[in-house]
Amino acid sequence: MKRSFTAGCVIAATSMLMLSAGAQQKAPFSAKGKSVRVYLTEKGTDNRLTEAGTLTFSSKPQPVETEVAVFVDPSKTFQTMLGIGGALTDASAETFYKLPKDKQQEILTAYYSKTKGIGYTFGRTNIQSCDFSSDSYSYVKNGDKDLKTFDISHDKKYRIPFIKEAIAAAGGKLTMFVSPWSPPGWMKTNNDVLHGGHLKKEDYQSWANFYVKFINAYQKAGIPVWGLTVQNEPMATQTWESCIYTADEERDFVKGYLGPTLQKAGMSNKKLMVWDHNRDLMYQRASTILEDPAAAKYVWGVGYHWYETWTGAGMNFANEQLVHQAFPSKNLVFTEGCAERFDPNKMDDWSLGEKYGYSMINDFNAGTVAWTDWNVLLDEKGGPNHVGNFCFAPVHADTKTGKITYTNSYYYIGHFSKFIKPGAKRIACSASRDKLLTTAYQNPDGKIAVVVMNKGDEKIDYFLWIKGQATKVTSNPHSIETLLVE
Repeated sequence: MKRSFTAGCVIAATSMLMLSAGAQQKAPFSAKGKSVRVYLTEKGTDNRLTEAGTLTFSSKPQPVETEVAVFVDPSKTFQTMLGIGGALTDASAETFYKLPKDKQQEILTAYYSKTKGIGYTFGRTNIQSCDFSSDSYSYVKNGDKDLKTFDISHDKKYRIPFIKEAIAAAGGKLTMFVSPWSPPGWMKTNNDVLHGGHLKKEDYQSWANFYVKFINAYQKAGIPVWGLTVQNEPMATQTWESCIYTADEERDFVKGYLGPTLQKAGMSNKKLMVWDHNRDLMYQRASTILEDPAAAKYVWGVGYHWYETWTGAGMNFANEQLVHQAFPSKNLVFTEGCAERFDPNKMDDWSLGEKYGYSMINDFNAGTVAWTDWNVLLDEKGGPNHVGNFCFAPVHADTKTGKITYTNSYYYIGHFSKFIKPGAKRIACSASRDKLLTTAYQNPDGKIAVVVMNKGDEKIDYFLWIKGQATKVTSNPHSIETLLVE
């Protein structure tokens, strides 16, 4: 693997007093005298997050229309980045512990090291089993409404140790949220943990208590839980663990049961996210819940996935942007996405990474505050998965030979996660040609990371322009680059 990795008078008087007291306004950002380090991943080459040179700025007061430019304005700021990462599932954990120790360490470094890897800071895991578990299981015995038999021993074999190793590799902190795929079957209208079904009304409180039990158990095991979603994919009846909530049902469960239960348990600081499904129905779900003040007061954000391409609906970035515009006090989080239908012969397919880059740039520009890939690691078959729903991950491990394969999606994600740190502010950024996709952030240390992606077949020369200073950059076909201004 290559990794080079009267009011006016009062205001005026107040301002003068502040200045006289020594208060200083932050000077506008100037690119004059600054350099740009270029990191490149490019189809048809060995460039994978490769440092590809340093550029310098010179004066360019006015670009012209015949030139291509990426304009960056650090004075206009938007949402703050919480983190970027992936899901630490049963499948990832089981695959991890089938590998030799040196390969385990390689994977941890590749994902979580801030210097030698791509610096993941965000994570997700499942409450009870999901499709990416080797089997279906529950933490309670059948019919135990009081949850007296609640026990997470199953997770202590692989998943909990794996998550703790990831936390350590990330420097001792990993922002984690949790999601259920299904309540126990006996709590559901179809009496089955699989195949959809609805949560029975008489079990709403017992299921709400279940989340508290899980969070307490994981935290006691050494895994801090930052947030949770109500239900993974609540409009999908799947052959694997699944449960249906209409928008009204999710709203009523949140306001009448889950929200108050978390609050009563002293967990009102846990970030509760609704929806956790595709962008296509996202606005309808968000508006139904968030227009109800009694439900909205418990909700921190709206989670979403990208699988609406299954229905032919496309990626629907406009829907997430509409949710952000209509409910600006709530946060958007991309909670899951992956390339489906695993094929071992397509591990080097360049479209794998380009889908990630395309989604991440548009999601961040729409207001998303955190981005979560699906499984961080899968085996040579795209599993394990107890219903044969095999998928791609950025990293695959052959559990027979120990060989580790990094798909180009790992590098595409890294162009964001390695250079855009938690606490970074998204800043205004636009390209003068729609053939270039771009977003930009200013990190807490003042450095600016500009990501530029070219998914077309032609080379494009452009100017990176910041307030009258510019430098010439080349975007090669099917490439992504991060320009670090420092």
